[in-house]
Amino acid sequence: MSDHRGVALIVASALFMQNLDSAVLATALPAMARDLDEDPARLGAAITSYLVALTVFIPFSAWIADRFGAKRVFMLAIVVFVCSSVLCGRAQGLGELVAFRVLQGIGGAMMVPVGRLLLLRGVAKKDMLSAMAWLTMPALLGPVTGPPLGGVLTDLFSWRAVFWINVPIGVIGFALVAWKIPDIEPGRPGPPDVVGLALTGFALALTMFGLETVGRHVVPGWMSWSGLVLGVSSGWLAVRHCRRVPQPAVDLSLFRIATFRDPAVAGSIFRSGAGAVPFLIPVMLQIGFGMTATESGLVSFATALGAFAMKPLVRPLLKRTGFRHALLANGVVAAGGIAALALLTPAWPAAAIFLLLAAGGLARSLQFTALNTLAFADVPPERMSRATALYGTLQQLSPALGVVLATTTLEASLALSGRDALAVADFSTGFLVAAAVALAAVPLHARLPADAGAEVSGHRR
Repeated sequence: MSDHRGVALIVASALFMQNLDSAVLATALPAMARDLDEDPARLGAAITSYLVALTVFIPFSAWIADRFGAKRVFMLAIVVFVCSSVLCGRAQGLGELVAFRVLQGIGGAMMVPVGRLLLLRGVAKKDMLSAMAWLTMPALLGPVTGPPLGGVLTDLFSWRAVFWINVPIGVIGFALVAWKIPDIEPGRPGPPDVVGLALTGFALALTMFGLETVGRHVVPGWMSWSGLVLGVSSGWLAVRHCRRVPQPAVDLSLFRIATFRDPAVAGSIFRSGAGAVPFLIPVMLQIGFGMTATESGLVSFATALGAFAMKPLVRPLLKRTGFRHALLANGVVAAGGIAALALLTPAWPAAAIFLLLAAGGLARSLQFTALNTLAFADVPPERMSRATALYGTLQQLSPALGVVLATTTLEASLALSGRDALAVADFSTGFLVAAAVALAAVPLHARLPADAGAEVSGHRR
């Protein structure tokens, strides 16, 4: 096995742990809601708080990795993630759970983009697609095993066990990194852009706080709207600041690279729509269809199984079609797969539900892999750390927006219907709204040149 494959598989252990954590948590949400006496839609804050923390702290990862060495930061991040997972499993209320999930997000913010940086700094362009496939294939085992494992752990033990499963995985990952990945000497990145980091962090945190709480009566209404206004204002100031300083916290000049701009902008829109699906499916199967957590997990893991099956096909498909045509055609198919979930009812056989979820997973997997590879196809090596940090921020913000989109749609549908509890029709509305958002990204891919990323995909007209 070549060096880049070995590093990819080791780094993937961290991605496996993070993806497993997200997958098992979604399945355990209804049980958590009962135990903590919270509404399932409100408990979505346990997911978004983690994703927001990821988003806020990922911009720090570029400077920290350059300053202290990517391998050291990666190992420390695994430790923080595992310890905070143990704390999440001991939470006694929604407030504690959200606080510990924020700490877990800080660990994840350093773990995933720095791990990707360890891989991308040493891989040639012709090997990039292969390296990204090796990186993501083991990581997909998290979503594949997460739903059934989360269901079994929840039914046999407690929802708290879904956090404790991270401990043995983290220990093994830490040992492999220490043993197999060579040290990378710290650089001299200069002083950090503290003002830019602060403005960016405030903008992301306040905006997500406003989106998560507006209209839900979790906090007074004026606080939600104030958060949105202050978040947007901080974002505007952050953009102005980062355009003026020579070493900004967020390198906005990366958007001048067409193959980075498209996955960053159009990809974020697509991920926001697709990010609603992992939240909606397990909650619908348990609340709308009356399944147990185990039954829900065994059915819903079909989505990730389909995604896993797509990975060996990505390279030959992209070599044949190129990035532009693949993103355009498959984007429509992927959005249609999300919309088709609105047809699900309790009368559907479990096998038919399984097949529909697996088919949707195939399409979304191709879209995600193409976007994530194209983003770094033309980024110069000396700017790779800033590119992984910026792209990682957008990549984590999008699923958080997806969960907000899902919970907001559910509550709006429930309010308009006049019912007291969620019904299947509310989830159908959620899938249709998510599909519309994912479809809105497709026309943006038309701006890509026909030979975009050809050196990576091997496609020739």
